[in-house]
Amino acid sequence: MKVYVCDICGWEYDPAKGVPEAGIAPGTPWEQVPDTFECPLCGVHKEDFSEKK
Repeated sequence: MKVYVCDICGWEYDPAKGVPEAGIAPGTPWEQVPDTFECPLCGVHKEDFSEKK
């Protein structure tokens, strides 16, 4: 599964870990993360993330 990085602050969404405190279980691929997801560090929305290269 691909890791996604916040374009603003660099926080990484790792699907293997998920974001349990935001209700996103480990193993959740980025495509299944809700469109309402916000970066836990800076608060930007899902569209402000890019696939990690």
